[in-house]
Amino acid sequence: MSSVQLALIGLAVLIGLLVIRIPVALAMLAVGICGYVALAGFDPVLAYMKTAAFWQFASYEFSVIPMFLLMGEFASRSGLSRSLFSAANVFLGHRRGGVAMAAVGGCGAFGAICGSSLATAGTMARVAIPELERYRYSGSLATGALAAGGTLGILIPPSVALIIYAIAVQANIVQMFQAALIPGIIGLVGYLAAIAIWVRIFPESGPVGARASAAERVQALLDTWPTLVLFVVVIGGIYFGIFDPTEGAAVGAFGAGALAVWKGNLDLQGFFSCVKDAAKTTGMIFLILLGAGFLNIFMALTGVAEQLSTLAAASGLNPYVILILLLVVYLLLGCLMDSLAMIFLTIPIFWPIMAGLDFAMPEADLKMWFGIVVLIVVEAGLITPPVGINVLIINHHAPKVPMRETFIGVTPFLLSGVVRVALLILIPPITLFLPHLLM
Repeated sequence: MSSVQLALIGLAVLIGLLVIRIPVALAMLAVGICGYVALAGFDPVLAYMKTAAFWQFASYEFSVIPMFLLMGEFASRSGLSRSLFSAANVFLGHRRGGVAMAAVGGCGAFGAICGSSLATAGTMARVAIPELERYRYSGSLATGALAAGGTLGILIPPSVALIIYAIAVQANIVQMFQAALIPGIIGLVGYLAAIAIWVRIFPESGPVGARASAAERVQALLDTWPTLVLFVVVIGGIYFGIFDPTEGAAVGAFGAGALAVWKGNLDLQGFFSCVKDAAKTTGMIFLILLGAGFLNIFMALTGVAEQLSTLAAASGLNPYVILILLLVVYLLLGCLMDSLAMIFLTIPIFWPIMAGLDFAMPEADLKMWFGIVVLIVVEAGLITPPVGINVLIINHHAPKVPMRETFIGVTPFLLSGVVRVALLILIPPITLFLPHLLM
């Protein structure tokens, strides 16, 4: 059996394990270790195991992950989601579909602080669904808007998925944050436009809410200014080189914790609960990283990535055709696994293919452009049938709405995502403008 055949069998077994819901870290470890043993024997594997975990996680750049996760835990605990939604609602709620727009806007703002799509969807659902039900929004629009809005957290900095991608391809984390901002804003505007079009086609799905007074609008702005300051300090400080991403994450975690204490939503027990939850999530991510490390060594020994790269370069296909084929794979994988699992599994194989193609741009630019496009498609996988993890989360908070209606509700947002991906592929400067400006 050739090494390439062994690699294909390993990938098939891995996907099979994921289909039957084996945890992704354990599935990667099992396939990686077994494949490594089959190609190199037990002794090299045992020698690698002695130091793999230490050398992989003793890196300074990995410390950014628990800090941003702790920042997200504090933000969830502090009640920021409610104030952000309320602020958006007083400015948009009097328009047709305005409460749904406010929910999406709140998701975008909270995602910029939280950095997690799943946490954004779950937190905003608890806040926005009662309000959407009170104004008698259709179940499909209400749940679809929240499921789609939650995906904004994967792209708008600080995003854990963005950090993992940057580490995987050895890209500059700061530049990845810079590259993600404009596409993230375009995504937010596109989702708002999707709601505006939806309620014009189906006016009864998004009733008009009450108009807020000037005093209520001023109060809403006063309630949200600490959140805006926190975002500007953290992301602005990272963008302009005042501190590196890890330092920015530490500042953000301290600021979010201080906000939670100031609002009276964080006591000593809550503090330890946040630290515990952040540690659990960090442990999960690091275990996946360890499994990905074994899987990557197995794939490197088979040489499958290099052979696929050579095959793609020699195929004669337009590089953009190959890019689209890779993006279709991400949509299919989105039916089986979450965003981090997709990145860990595919980037070591797909990035060498992209690097071997001629896109007429420097490698650093290609890393940023490809990463942003991939994350948008991964984002779409969170709301794509038949699984759609964000849809499952929203359905848990809105049990009266059939899941079929929620999948109908996310359709206009998926179409908006297609338009955004097409724009970024056809016009790479949209992604690269800000990094080049601040470089």
